[in-house]
Amino acid sequence: METKDRALLPLLGEKFPELEVVTTHGVKKLPGDYQGKWFVLFSHPGDFTPVCTTEFAAFERRRKDFEDIGCELIGLSIDQVFSHIKWVEWIKEKLDVEIGFPVIADGLGTVAQTLGMLHPGKGSNTVRSVFIVDPNGVIRIILHYPQEVGRNIDEVLRAVKALQTSDKNKVAIPANWPNNEILGDKVIVPPPASEAAIAKRREEEKAGEVECKDWWFCYKKL
Repeated sequence: METKDRALLPLLGEKFPELEVVTTHGVKKLPGDYQGKWFVLFSHPGDFTPVCTTEFAAFERRRKDFEDIGCELIGLSIDQVFSHIKWVEWIKEKLDVEIGFPVIADGLGTVAQTLGMLHPGKGSNTVRSVFIVDPNGVIRIILHYPQEVGRNIDEVLRAVKALQTSDKNKVAIPANWPNNEILGDKVIVPPPASEAAIAKRREEEKAGEVECKDWWFCYKKL
């Protein structure tokens, strides 16, 4: 498919599209109903499928961890709400896991199409997409997984915590934080952008306010 024929999909840093959706918890407006909160919207290929079932159980088991940092969970697939409800009941009965987050019933595929969750080679099933949206309704992270591979829920949780830490402290977050192989749980201070700022950074290093490998690679413990 030519690029010009593709719908314009949301990008990082853009506002999440305004959508009214039917969910297992009733009609909701996105992102309006979540104003002031972070939320994670994640899609799954279909109800009553094994990998998706393991993901839903895993998201639910960590739901309180998300809520503790002010983040809500929202599921989605191109199924009817009745199917969602029956599947959620099955998960409770067979796996003893009660799903406490809403699941969007995108029966016509409108939401999936808007968010780029449909792959031309995969029919009408949604890929495993993750949208992390901040309290201002801005898309901060987009992840896509194939149908064959389930997501690591701890990484999604880590990503939200990393964004929150970065926003609050105006710092960057190293790989595998808070268990980086070089810096541990320390965070990266943005590099200085002028000679005067470099001199100031060196003074900060002498004062023990930051640690540096070089003037452009400085970090600190929060």
